[in-house]
Amino acid sequence: MALKLPIYMDYHATTPVDPRVLDAMLPYFTEHFGNAASRSHRFGWEAEEAVAVGRERIARLVNAEKPEEIVFTSGASESNNLALKGVAEFYRDKGRHIVTTRVEHKAVLDSCKRLEKQGFEVTYLEVRKDGRVDPDAVKAALRPDTVLVSVMLANNEIGAIMPIGDIGRLCKERGVLFHVDAVQGIGKTEFDVREMGVDLASITAHKIYGPKGVGALYVRRSKPRVRLAGQIDGGGHERGMRSGTLNVPAIVGFGKACELLTEGWRDEARRLAGLRDRLWARFQAELDEVYLNGPPCGPLRLPNNLNVSFAFVEGEGLMMAIKDVAVSSGSACTSASLEPSYVLRAVGVDEELAHTSIRFGLGRFNTDEEVAFVADLVIGKVKRLRELSPLYEMAREGIDLKSIQWAAH
Repeated sequence: MALKLPIYMDYHATTPVDPRVLDAMLPYFTEHFGNAASRSHRFGWEAEEAVAVGRERIARLVNAEKPEEIVFTSGASESNNLALKGVAEFYRDKGRHIVTTRVEHKAVLDSCKRLEKQGFEVTYLEVRKDGRVDPDAVKAALRPDTVLVSVMLANNEIGAIMPIGDIGRLCKERGVLFHVDAVQGIGKTEFDVREMGVDLASITAHKIYGPKGVGALYVRRSKPRVRLAGQIDGGGHERGMRSGTLNVPAIVGFGKACELLTEGWRDEARRLAGLRDRLWARFQAELDEVYLNGPPCGPLRLPNNLNVSFAFVEGEGLMMAIKDVAVSSGSACTSASLEPSYVLRAVGVDEELAHTSIRFGLGRFNTDEEVAFVADLVIGKVKRLRELSPLYEMAREGIDLKSIQWAAH
């Protein structure tokens, strides 16, 4: 079978809709097009039932106690905003301190910045070199006025899987609410809101082979019951937590995507880890000066994530050289900036090396043949670009580049 170009390896940014998901969605655009809030006729009842099924499937994937703990949103950014701002506003009389990490998604970090302007205090925890936060650092940061801890399940750039269960236990002991941005890790690593002591969790459909524009926030209803101040006012949909007409076709697709993951995510994760490991093995075997950013390939790293620095090769230049392969030089939400990745800087990667990093995100529809092609292409282009680099030649001759005093122009 001929290889089809271009090849997509940016599954952290978004995923194609699985054909089985699309098939489930299609009838809800034309045949069953009712508004789920219309309670007076069959069209509305059919839509309401479809939403209930989708809610139940999403709840099952995260092991929520009740489907009603799933609140639909437009996506993970809204879910993160609702979790942080909703908790902060509702519990502001209890305390105004929030704990998070420096490597969270911008939807969390920017929400925290907004809350700081409203009088809240935020502690931004450093992470270790592997990108994981130390639970003891979380414990040390907790104060009597801490109302929320927010830590991602897995990092979108370097694939580091956080010790969510350990942090959840700490928060339970101290009576502090715990929010998890589960977007990148859901369906790729273990995630159980009850087992891990999670009170709120953000997820989105388009990272798990569902449609764009629909997400959800898990909100615990007991032990303890979590309360939120809604951020969008209107018809009081989603029990007052998120007003707005529900996107029924997208919710149907979201539910179907979750059902597919519930049935087979472990097998898929094993297959993706195999593809990822083959790609990394090729780079290590055929190139020098290549560095893995984040945890070692293993249980502490997302199975589909490979973030590599190719020293002496500008990341943007390499991406142009391999234009038949879709990859990323940083988080998709911040790649418009030429600043080095804040995640890489947080784990101690120096600025020069950070600029040489490429993130390969593998997914459901990648094949062995594609991995072999990408390995050949990247290795060839890196060697070619290095031939043009005088710095690479100097380094190979043993010259310590950091010791050189460059003349100013």
